[in-house]
Amino acid sequence: MKNDLSALDAAHLLGVSLPTLYSYVSRGLLASVSNGDSRRKRYPQEDVLRLAARKNDAKRGGQTAVAAMHWGLPVLETKISHILDGRLLYRGCDATTLAESATLEAAASLLWDDGAGDYFQQDAPTLPQGLASAPGATPLARAMLAMAMLSSLPAPADLLQSGPALMRILAAALLQTAPSALPLHRQLAQAWQADTDQTELLRAALVLLADHELNASTFAVRCVASTGASLPAALGAGLAALSGDRHGGGSAAARCMLMQALAAPDARDAIGAFYKTIAPEFAGFGHPLYPQGDPRAAYLLDRLVALSHEHPRLHAILSVCAMAGELLDAKPNADLALAAMELAFGWPESAGVSVFALARSAGWIAHANEQAASAALIRPRARYIGCHQRD
Repeated sequence: MKNDLSALDAAHLLGVSLPTLYSYVSRGLLASVSNGDSRRKRYPQEDVLRLAARKNDAKRGGQTAVAAMHWGLPVLETKISHILDGRLLYRGCDATTLAESATLEAAASLLWDDGAGDYFQQDAPTLPQGLASAPGATPLARAMLAMAMLSSLPAPADLLQSGPALMRILAAALLQTAPSALPLHRQLAQAWQADTDQTELLRAALVLLADHELNASTFAVRCVASTGASLPAALGAGLAALSGDRHGGGSAAARCMLMQALAAPDARDAIGAFYKTIAPEFAGFGHPLYPQGDPRAAYLLDRLVALSHEHPRLHAILSVCAMAGELLDAKPNADLALAAMELAFGWPESAGVSVFALARSAGWIAHANEQAASAALIRPRARYIGCHQRD
């Protein structure tokens, strides 16, 4: 009751007259609830705010749909995560606060159903047959192969019940290890022989990268999930999107920049030469959604600074990061932090994207489940700009 609004309050929030408010109800755009007096309806606050947001988007008109598809207006509703005033929030919880102590499993449970279920008490799953016989394949290729092998299996009634097994199979495919029920950050640490400090960094990085609103790979996952395809098929779509240079390839590009600068007689000249051919936003710096800087990068780089006195190479890497930021007049993003960690600790060259893929699978599962529950097919229309009908 306290979350319901009076007709006057609802009309004020929407910026409309009372007759217009009543027309919204009659047209099915807004629900009303009885207050014991049929003449005095109440209006759910959440529904009113949602309609107000839609009206605000519609007022912009013209190129709204075009702008929405390029870092613009929201195009889908979600309760999973959002970016607000430079902060990344998982169901209202600040991701950087969660990174202080939470595991990826805890973050996944929060993203999936607000922590209502305890999904990760399952035993380790079985790796799909034939996956081990993929010599020379990249970690992402092995992960996509694993999801393809599982995509034809019947889907459980509750998609979230299969989430832990899929994440553990994904970890095994990325690392070329047997599936394990160990915490996921410890699986990475064991595979890469990480010490205690590095293990903590991995745990924090996984939490910080677990979801990021409606990024390209998440949108791909939601599109596939909206068709009724299986959860592994949806995750495969996310991995495919992540394999692109403009998404998951960001840490590899940042790593390349760092290596060239570290090897050059003049690091400043090497950085300048590198960025003449590669756009800064694809190589560790800048993010349209974080004008004041990516909080994920700030968190991880701060912790790397605290460790730099024990690692001379890390100190040199961080100096290059700072130099590049000054030259570009741009703040670092999460790709740079992943590249710095990978280089500093001697992890495999693909470690950054493996961390990214494993972390983001938690968010992908949350979005796939939310999309499937909505029973809505994602099918936008195109604005045709080609030739008109010909003979």
